[in-house]
Amino acid sequence: MSQHKSRLHDALVLDSGMQLAHWSNNNDRVHFEANHHTLSLYLADGYEVYQRTPTGWRNGGGPDRFCMMPQHSGNTWDIRGHLRFTHLYYTEAHMRSLAERIWDKSPSQIRLDEQIFAEDPQISSLYRHFFMAADWQDQTNTLMLSSTATLLVTHVLQRYSQLHWAPLKVTGGLAPHTLNRIKAYIDAHLEQPLHLSTLAAQAQLSEFHFARMFKHSTGLAPHQYVMQARLQKAESLILEGSERLTDIALSCGFSSISHLSRRFKSAKGYTPSQLRRM
Repeated sequence: MSQHKSRLHDALVLDSGMQLAHWSNNNDRVHFEANHHTLSLYLADGYEVYQRTPTGWRNGGGPDRFCMMPQHSGNTWDIRGHLRFTHLYYTEAHMRSLAERIWDKSPSQIRLDEQIFAEDPQISSLYRHFFMAADWQDQTNTLMLSSTATLLVTHVLQRYSQLHWAPLKVTGGLAPHTLNRIKAYIDAHLEQPLHLSTLAAQAQLSEFHFARMFKHSTGLAPHQYVMQARLQKAESLILEGSERLTDIALSCGFSSISHLSRRFKSAKGYTPSQLRRM
């Protein structure tokens, strides 16, 4: 992409090894072929994007349209206007590993159906509400972004793969001793980035199963529980009144006092400074 007129605005390697990239382009001719799968969502414009087909140029792009390009599939695009889009890159190994952990069996082959200028409300919702609503460089968002990527690839496997396996149903949550161990681990490591893969490994479960079972047990997704725990610890330390707010923010896993203030006010309705004065 970078050898063309495409402009890279942001990029992130997730803890799973999958990658995110936020791009824009304008008036360009691009041939795209990669050794990984690509799930692309058009965020803005894209009405004048054309794909070369055996019968001529075809368009149909626009905001919330997505393209799913399997690895090694070559496509030539004529971009005759402005386009802003986000890519999720993942490999055959990512898909196979996820399929094995979800369905407890190894697929003989995973074949994806190419999708061009398609619509899927679940894909566009996950991109916009999680990927594009978060600061990718803020480490406290890594767990949520990785969880979202896992949900997207799971959706792709279920809907756009030629292997249609019914996932195992979760009928109960985590065992009490496992849940207590996970909660204790979170409390002891709040100052560090807490990745979904790390928490799942503590429970000896796949990320997919762990996320579903954790939510079944607590009513919260893992990243929501972690944020709640960080805010609760910050509130306790603020009320004690013995530490600087900057030190409290860092010890609770926030990147800065302003980050803590934004999250705190969103959850509580007032800032840490206002709480301390009260």
